[in-house]
Amino acid sequence: MERFEGQCLCGAVRFAITPPTLFCAHCHCRFCRAAHGAGFVTWAGAHEDRFELLAGEDLLHWYQSSPQSRRGFCSVCGSSMFYTSTLSPGEVHVARALIPGEIDRAPQAHVFYDHRQPWIDCPDEVPKIDSSSQILEKYQAVE
Repeated sequence: MERFEGQCLCGAVRFAITPPTLFCAHCHCRFCRAAHGAGFVTWAGAHEDRFELLAGEDLLHWYQSSPQSRRGFCSVCGSSMFYTSTLSPGEVHVARALIPGEIDRAPQAHVFYDHRQPWIDCPDEVPKIDSSSQILEKYQAVE
């Protein structure tokens, strides 16, 4: 699969990812919900060497959402776009909805599923991983 590109709502900040991605997952943590104003956020993770900012570096602003994590957004249209953290060094997490079309993998999990909103029901076959899982152990400092 060739690289895939995405952009913010207004198109001022554009990026590309060269597969393979590291993961694709739905996050239900309170930080992701608040940052995106949504019930959960789907992220595609990329190694930083496979991520390229194509345009809008001067328009990309970062918010330090916790001591170890920051979130990137377009200063023109406000699109929440990226997440980086010392908890996942060398990775850039990209809001999946900003990439049109298919990527190299479908969502593989619902993470922080025990933190989901009570009005969210996910009857799909995608695995549900609670915050107590060892898989998410390194992210517990976020909550």
